[in-house]
Amino acid sequence: MKLSERAQTIEASMTLAISARAKELQADGHDVIGFGAGEPDFDTPEHIGEAGKEAIDKGLTTYTPAAGTKGLKKAVQRKFKKDSGLHYDLDQIIISNGAKHCLFNTFQAILNEGDEVIIPLPYWVSYPEMVKMGGGDPTYVKAREENGFKVDIGDLRGAVNEDTKALILNSPNNPTGCVYTEKKLEEIAALAVKEDFMVVSDEIYEEIIYDEREHVSIATLGEEIKKQTIVINGMSKAYSMTGWRIGFAAGPQEIIEIMANMQSHATSNPNSIAQYASVAGLEGSKEPIYEMVEVFKERRDYMVEEIDDMPEVSCIKPYGAFYLMVNIENLFGSTYDGQKIQGSMSFADLFLEGKKVAVVPGKAFGHDGYIRLSYAASLADIKEGLKRLRKFIEEID
Repeated sequence: MKLSERAQTIEASMTLAISARAKELQADGHDVIGFGAGEPDFDTPEHIGEAGKEAIDKGLTTYTPAAGTKGLKKAVQRKFKKDSGLHYDLDQIIISNGAKHCLFNTFQAILNEGDEVIIPLPYWVSYPEMVKMGGGDPTYVKAREENGFKVDIGDLRGAVNEDTKALILNSPNNPTGCVYTEKKLEEIAALAVKEDFMVVSDEIYEEIIYDEREHVSIATLGEEIKKQTIVINGMSKAYSMTGWRIGFAAGPQEIIEIMANMQSHATSNPNSIAQYASVAGLEGSKEPIYEMVEVFKERRDYMVEEIDDMPEVSCIKPYGAFYLMVNIENLFGSTYDGQKIQGSMSFADLFLEGKKVAVVPGKAFGHDGYIRLSYAASLADIKEGLKRLRKFIEEID
């Protein structure tokens, strides 16, 4: 039997083996510290949970429209208007099973075979695979550390060609925590309009931002770029609703309609209970978000200070999300316990086996010289994990 050639090009996550090994060690009784978390370590705010319970009590557990309830679409519409000054008609908004589902639908809707999608690296692990699943070809542009991990407009311009269909923009960024300034976004918007390619703007970390930095959506920078932008967002990160699986997208009506048609056949509607709860999240108090961000900031500051004090490694301060990229290139070629460190994968393996700390290797994000640490973990775990990292580095020859 000949299986799908396209499906066979999709790679499994590079982090699965490390995650599986960390769980094995924990099952064997080892005290494993995890820096790999991609979700807030906070409970869903109480008022959102209560809205979900109320939906169950009212029997709101049946099918909804495939593209989402009118009530949630209206809440999303008001959210865009209030937070970004963006107006979208209801038929320009879709509710999906998480922001990841919105991204998947987007690439299915806009790509044809051979279309290229520019992805700045480091990138979130699923971007290239989603592009390939849509029949497109990922094209990478390196976002260098000396530029704060923001893509250089000259490098971006050099990657554009007649096959370029879209650019993925993620700000605040996973895995680097960088936040694009309005000036940088204006440069990107001008290039997109001139060269006529779309921007897929992943803004899932919009609310998790520090040091008076401001989130700017590229779609706000004029009607022309708005018409070429699909904005992706959702409830998972800011509202601590990762398991509820609600995302939303807004953009040109013809694209949203195609996404809705595909969703109607692929998954039907998103979870009904989660949709009603999400209305409460979007329209209720943001105080739980502010409190969470303050805790994240405290953890970030501690991590940056500690890593800056360690030999042979370095980092730049992230201004959004809850991740830190640590530069470990100076350790490549060294040995630990008689084994050579040949890249971020071997570093992560040796660190896990030697000190029982799980990190995500930079190779998973297309940037092998780094590891990613999440500070969606308790300060006690962060302190212990960094203590073990310092000891690990000291024992490297």
